[in-house]
Amino acid sequence: MVPDRAAGAEEPSPSEVVGRSADLRPMCRGPVPARLDDMITARRTGGPPRRSAATVALLVLLVSALVGGCAAPAAPAPDPAPRTAVPTAPLTAADVGAWLDGLVPAALDRSGIAGAAVTVVRDGHVLAARGYGSAGPGTPVDPGRTLFRVGSVSKVATAVAVLQLADRGLVDLDADVRRHLDIDVPMPRGPVTLRNLLSHTAGFEEQIRGLIRTGPGGPSLREFLATDPPEQVSTPGTVPSYSNYGYGLAGHVVERVTGEPFERYVQREVLDRAGMTTATFDQPLPAAAAATMSDGHTSVDAPPMPFEFVSPAPAGSLSASAADMGRFASALLGAPGSTPLLSPAAWALMQRPALGPDTLGALADGPRMALGLFDESRNGHLVLGHGGDTQWFHSHLQLYPAERIGVFVTTNSSGRGGADTLDLRRAVTEGFTDRYLPGPAGPAPAPDAGTPARAAAIAGTYESARRSESTFMGAMNLLAQMRVAARPDGTLLVSPAPNDVRPAAYAEVRPGLWREVGGQRLLTVRTDADGRVTALGHDAAFTELPVGPLRDATLLGTVLAGSVAVLLGALVARPAGALWRRRYGVVVATRPRADRVAHGLTRAAALAALVALTGWVVSVLTIASLGEVPLPVLRGLQVLQWIGVLGVPVAAAGVVTALRARAGAWSVTGRVVLLLALAGIAVVAVVAGLLLPSLTY
Repeated sequence: MVPDRAAGAEEPSPSEVVGRSADLRPMCRGPVPARLDDMITARRTGGPPRRSAATVALLVLLVSALVGGCAAPAAPAPDPAPRTAVPTAPLTAADVGAWLDGLVPAALDRSGIAGAAVTVVRDGHVLAARGYGSAGPGTPVDPGRTLFRVGSVSKVATAVAVLQLADRGLVDLDADVRRHLDIDVPMPRGPVTLRNLLSHTAGFEEQIRGLIRTGPGGPSLREFLATDPPEQVSTPGTVPSYSNYGYGLAGHVVERVTGEPFERYVQREVLDRAGMTTATFDQPLPAAAAATMSDGHTSVDAPPMPFEFVSPAPAGSLSASAADMGRFASALLGAPGSTPLLSPAAWALMQRPALGPDTLGALADGPRMALGLFDESRNGHLVLGHGGDTQWFHSHLQLYPAERIGVFVTTNSSGRGGADTLDLRRAVTEGFTDRYLPGPAGPAPAPDAGTPARAAAIAGTYESARRSESTFMGAMNLLAQMRVAARPDGTLLVSPAPNDVRPAAYAEVRPGLWREVGGQRLLTVRTDADGRVTALGHDAAFTELPVGPLRDATLLGTVLAGSVAVLLGALVARPAGALWRRRYGVVVATRPRADRVAHGLTRAAALAALVALTGWVVSVLTIASLGEVPLPVLRGLQVLQWIGVLGVPVAAAGVVTALRARAGAWSVTGRVVLLLALAGIAVVAVVAGLLLPSLTY
């Protein structure tokens, strides 16, 4: 049988949890692609970046990204407008249908989303199954037939498969997962359990290479997992950090225990049992399914994009119609007439927080991951859900266990703006709760005399724990920093807000717990024995970690901007000076040979550093758009970057030579400035991880 829960786990308290924002898809917490918030529940806004061959333009792009796009502190924002009362209504098929028909078409027209579908079920009955917009040329969306890529909503089915095996005694959720693996996955920070994998607390760093392809022929699940696995960077169970790789491992355990491919087991034991007639994890799609697959778009104005092949499959390869997702919800909820997917004990376990304060500490005061489901509770109602995004498709599933209600919304394009799909999904999911299940908004803020001091202690710069620490992709972390400012009234201004592209204010509920002003999202604060903030928790599977001043993107961006300007000026000044002297017949004394060599090496180092930066811009933007960069190219960029770093001692020697030769003030000053510029770029390269030996991404 399934064990009851992890040691220390507690029953969820709906009054102290908040709906996790529908997973959004611009890949950073801001307008600059920087962080894959979920590349199967990720944030995405369109296709590959436009690339320019102009070195200066690319360098300006990098500098502006660091200095302005995500680094600069947001201007103080006014408090959100007071919440207005949301009209409530009876939960009937007629009212739900009319409400959706008034909401969704207008949102599609406004945002440029090509098509969407929504299903609402209660006690196994369909209250609404609506299709809106276009699935392809001349083809309207049919909620019963049109297939959508549901992205990381697939993880719910994967979690169900694991819990089925646990229910039969074939796996232990709290045992070292390596007992079931036939591949080597290093775990230096501690053994990982299935509970860790299903709750995103295994401690793996982010890895995005190969997540989405546009053609078949990719590796098998085992091959994907065995090839260059990510580093384990935190102790399991202590730092929630969303991981697609973790769910790939969970799916591989299903394969190893059942002796059959993951897709086959889940099709028979989960999808077919739930009565899902269109759903499949198969890639490519079977012919019959391919005929009803919706096109994917960046927006309604853009051409259709190729079918996306997702790896690892257990993390996000499910295709299904909206009606089938309603059947899946009904089966999970144990609705009358449906075939239960789990025993009552296993379903009860799936609803509970996976971990407790014994490992999470104060992070357990906020919303916590259940096994495969996010706690998205709202208005005092327990709501469990999961969002999912590929590059073009964006979906969200919510379950109300007590009311036996399921809501599913999906779109086939991203829209014209960075938050269009986020706004639509929130309008449907949160709007549904507010309209049909009103209740208390959550714990009320209760600041006291110590609140301003605690706010000041929290203020600072943070980076997501879902990041790369051992590779050059650490540079993307700099573009996704979150800034927290303490305001005079004792509230916090978080810019951008967690899982959003806009800032939000938070007021203290009690020490260690803050609630969004005018909203229901919560922010938890974990401190060490000395009271220093060690982590901010939000949205169940996400943690923000404080960074020191040397990793502050504003400082690094300023250093980088100044250094690039100096190096560009130095490279231009040499030939410009030669032309000026030739035109006006100015003769200068010949420098000593050693000085000429040192000066030439310094200029070569400057050129190498600038070329490397250009290459990193192209590479990071390509990878952020899920393209691939050949490893020899990345290693070549590192060689160029090292040449730039080695130019620092050469430039320093040039300064010493100039001082000994009693060169003029302009000469000495110029060499000092050049030295500082090379050193500045070297510091940025080191802090960003551009020189780390691993090329994994």
